[in-house]
Amino acid sequence: MDGENCSSLTEFHVLGITNNAEIKVTIFTLFLIVYLIILTANLGMTILIRMDSQLQTPMYFFLSHLSFSDLCYATATGPKLLVDLLAKDKSISFYGCALQFFIFCIFTDSKCLLLAVMAFDRYKAISNPLLYTVSMSSRVCFVLMTGVYLVSMMDALIHMLTFHLCFCGSSEINHFFCDVPPLLLLSCSDTQVNELVMFTIFGLIELSTISGVLVSYCYIILSVLKIHSAEGRFKAFSTCASHLTVVSIFQGTMLSMYFRPSSSYSLDQDKMTSLFYTLVIPMLNPLVYSLRNKDVKEALEKLKNKTLF
Repeated sequence: MDGENCSSLTEFHVLGITNNAEIKVTIFTLFLIVYLIILTANLGMTILIRMDSQLQTPMYFFLSHLSFSDLCYATATGPKLLVDLLAKDKSISFYGCALQFFIFCIFTDSKCLLLAVMAFDRYKAISNPLLYTVSMSSRVCFVLMTGVYLVSMMDALIHMLTFHLCFCGSSEINHFFCDVPPLLLLSCSDTQVNELVMFTIFGLIELSTISGVLVSYCYIILSVLKIHSAEGRFKAFSTCASHLTVVSIFQGTMLSMYFRPSSSYSLDQDKMTSLFYTLVIPMLNPLVYSLRNKDVKEALEKLKNKTLF
């Protein structure tokens, strides 16, 4: 493939989720409400945790970064999706497409890895509560979060090799944002290596995340069984309920999307699944943690009272 053909494409055209003009306004209104909830809930959760002295613990430190990751990867895709629902021109520049995917990949990976870190944090809190603040010191939390973001950035940089392929045919992306699978379908280069790298790296991140969560919860169960009182056991398990809910929803969606048989793969189904984990899940996470968490409710009540008086 000659260099001229490879460099001739300067923009992509995103097909979006629907071309039905009759339902576009309805879908736009629905997704606008969803995105505003994401923005308000996740930004509010992050600010609340930073402001309230009662929430200055490792668990809420990680939760603030989880909300930040949700906000960032939803913002990488949400506004563009909303604009494309009403705009006639659905184009995105080549470099804009690359930047959108880069941001999306970093914060999706960081959330994935962060769920394993949060499971480890719950294990430390339940197995030895007296030494919890020592074993999960601010330095340890900082190192863990630095590792999460470094691994996520390295993965995103590796996937950016997709944008070095030759795109000399159609420029229409059958998706609502720039993701690797639909981009590989547009390339006229040999994409076998890219597909292998994508599957391997994603598999390693998923394996490390799921393994970390499972191992941590095995130790948590063993620690809880040593607690003699039923009330103590219930209290220990209740601190993990929100995290388990988020892990189950997010990881279940990711596994169903990337580890289904290739014979059942379809871009339309891919778009619907992507909508769920890019918009619905970031909206649910802060609601799950706030509705099931006594400390967050008390912090919200204190903030409301300060605002009123």
